[in-house]
Amino acid sequence: MNSIFSNKTIDKHIFKELKNLLLLSDFGVVATEKILYTFKKNILKKNISDTKVAIIYFKTLLLKMLTTSQKFEYCCFEEIPFVILIVGVNGVGKTTTAVKLAYFYKQLGHSVLLAAGDTFRSAAVDQLVELGLTYDIPVFSKPIGSDSASVVFDAVNLAIKQEKKILIIDTAGRLHNKNHLIQELQKINRVIKKCLPIAPQEIFLILDAGIGQNSIQQAKIFSSHIKITGSIVTKLDGTAKGGIIFSIVNELMIPVRYIGVGEKIKDLQLFNQKKFIDGFFNIKL
Repeated sequence: MNSIFSNKTIDKHIFKELKNLLLLSDFGVVATEKILYTFKKNILKKNISDTKVAIIYFKTLLLKMLTTSQKFEYCCFEEIPFVILIVGVNGVGKTTTAVKLAYFYKQLGHSVLLAAGDTFRSAAVDQLVELGLTYDIPVFSKPIGSDSASVVFDAVNLAIKQEKKILIIDTAGRLHNKNHLIQELQKINRVIKKCLPIAPQEIFLILDAGIGQNSIQQAKIFSSHIKITGSIVTKLDGTAKGGIIFSIVNELMIPVRYIGVGEKIKDLQLFNQKKFIDGFFNIKL
C-alpha cells in the first residue's frame, strides 16, 4: 500500500496497481471493484492529486466499508443459557476456536459449558475434553458414534439445569457441498429450538483466512441453509492476506465477530475494524 502511494501525484497507474494488490490480497472481485469505483470517483470529484491526502482518504474508505457492513451488537447474554453453535468445514479450526471462545468468555466472568457435538471424530471429542480440563472449562460429551443431535439435546438441558450463562456447541466438520451433512446441521438447530425456542442466539461460521475466496463459497452454501449470525476468521497469523474479510462483510453481509491470530489460548480477539485497517499501512488515522 505504502509503495503504491509513494508517488507525489495521483495518476492512472495507481488505480491499476491498487486493483492488482487488492485482488492478490483476497479482497475478491466484487469488493475490489466497489472500493476502486468509490475511490476513483471521489478522487476525481474532489480533485485530489496529492498522494498523501489520497492515502488518508483511501484508508478512511476501507474503514467505512467495514463499519457500515458490521452493524450489530456483541453478545449481551440476556437470555440464559446463551447458546452459540459453531459450524464450518473440516480443518478451519472449529474445535480449538470453540475452546478459545469459551476461555474468552470465562475470563470475562461468565459461566461456560462446552458441548462435544462432533461425535464422528474421536479426536475431536478427546481434544475438546482435554482442552477443557487444561483450562478448567466443563465439557459435556458422549461416546463416539452417538447421535450428535442427542448430545446437543442433553447439553442444552444440562446448561439450563446448571444455570450456565453460555453454552458453546462444537459440531462436526461439514463439507459445504454435502446436502445430507447440511441437513444434519439443520436438525441440530431444530433440536436446540425444541429445548429453548430462542436459541441458538448465535451461529458462528468458522472460516480459514488462508484459503481466500474458497471461504466465500463455503459461507454462501452455509448461509443458504442456516442463518449465520457472524463469522470467526482464523489463521490470520500465517500467510493469509486478510482481504477476505472485506468479501465476507460486503458480499455476504456477515459480520466478522472475532479473529484468530495464533495458536495460543489468548490468540482469539474481538475484531477491531480500525486496528485491522491500521495493519495495512504505516500511518494511523
